[in-house]
Amino acid sequence: MRRWFPSLPLSAGLLALWLLLNDSVAPADLLLGAILAFLAPLVAAPLKPAGPRLRKPLVLARLVLRVGRDVVVSALEVAAGVLRAGRHAPRGRFVDVPLDLHDPHGLAALAIITAVVPGTVWCDLAADRSHLLIHVFDLEDEDAFIAMYKQRYELPLKEIFG
Repeated sequence: MRRWFPSLPLSAGLLALWLLLNDSVAPADLLLGAILAFLAPLVAAPLKPAGPRLRKPLVLARLVLRVGRDVVVSALEVAAGVLRAGRHAPRGRFVDVPLDLHDPHGLAALAIITAVVPGTVWCDLAADRSHLLIHVFDLEDEDAFIAMYKQRYELPLKEIFG
């Protein structure tokens, strides 16, 4: 079944969209929609990337909890930094983080983590995936931040996506 319909929900959605756009359920529209719903997923199936292989689900669970905690703590820290900005301006800086993680799925997860944690922004990834440029809202010690970032986020992702 999967050989002929790589994605049954996609086929059903394409057929429904075709009929809605044509505003008709005439036999010719049904036939043309069915052909489109059958052929489009078959043609697009080779373009779908292989899914990730998750190796350590417990490490993933700990990482999700850690990121959730970091989101809350960092949001409070950023809010405090904004409130005291008149007296003590935040020391925002760009940080170049060397990467040991090169798996595309792991890097995508790292980008999501960086984007969701308040106070950090993913700015640039080197073409060879060896360095990552991050902007940090308030940074005291660059080396300590790099060590923390690699330990808390990159290392678990490296274990998960190996």
